[in-house]
Amino acid sequence: MKFKKIVFFRAVSRLTELPGERFPEIAVAGRSNVGKSSLINRLLKRRAVARVSSTPGRTRSLNFFNIDDRLYLVDLPGYGFAKGPLRERLAWKRLVEGYLSERESLLLVLTIFDIRREPDELDLALIEYLWAAGRPFVVALNKIDKVNRSERARAQKKYLEVFGLSPEDVYLTSCRTGEGIDALRRRIFAKRG
Repeated sequence: MKFKKIVFFRAVSRLTELPGERFPEIAVAGRSNVGKSSLINRLLKRRAVARVSSTPGRTRSLNFFNIDDRLYLVDLPGYGFAKGPLRERLAWKRLVEGYLSERESLLLVLTIFDIRREPDELDLALIEYLWAAGRPFVVALNKIDKVNRSERARAQKKYLEVFGLSPEDVYLTSCRTGEGIDALRRRIFAKRG
């Protein structure tokens, strides 16, 4: 799968700023420190489409990327480590929840988790929200290069059980080695746009 043109389109900090629903959309959600930007860059076969920061929680808006004038990839603010005033964090929550629940052009949500962490209440809240909103989603268990094969299998089994998913909805990925990226790319971009 080749991408000819990928450009940053718009940062949205209020629901009223959302672009018209011109293209289908794929959203990317995850904790602030799971490697979301790195995974986006790997999926899009670019080095710096999404900015990678050493400080978790730098994404503060819905960042829309136009892919070949046929699809938007939407990078959602991370959760869990983002710092800021309570009012600001509540605004991010309303923005993300409003987008996830109301956006008709949203086709799929890619949720990213660090394979070394067990799902906690914030992770469960995200998945429960997606189930309740009726949003299709897939899971990427990222950073598999940091664990051995038996730890991978245990973690995958745990996520399948806790989230109530099928094996074809959970991908094991590494941004560092590229493992699992091609399969995930095919799944989320196949027949879109």
